[in-house]
Amino acid sequence: MSQEETFLEFPCEFPIKVMGRSDVDLHSLVMELVGKHVPELSEKDITRRDSRQGNYISLTVTVTASSKAQLDQIYLDLNASDAVLMTL
Repeated sequence: MSQEETFLEFPCEFPIKVMGRSDVDLHSLVMELVGKHVPELSEKDITRRDSRQGNYISLTVTVTASSKAQLDQIYLDLNASDAVLMTL
């Protein structure tokens, strides 16, 4: 399989999970970074879950992805941020 091949058919709904510490405004950061690539992103596209101890949060951002390149760039931008501990 070449690097451009994927099992996804575009456009498609795609969930991106972003994890970080709870003392950071991760929500605003994710809105900014993902919003650059998905202009129609809104608050209703993000769900939040706090860790049991309250030290970490995870956000699930569901986007309508138009291409693999778009998803790759979103993941690169998110992972480049020091506030983001992990993406899935």
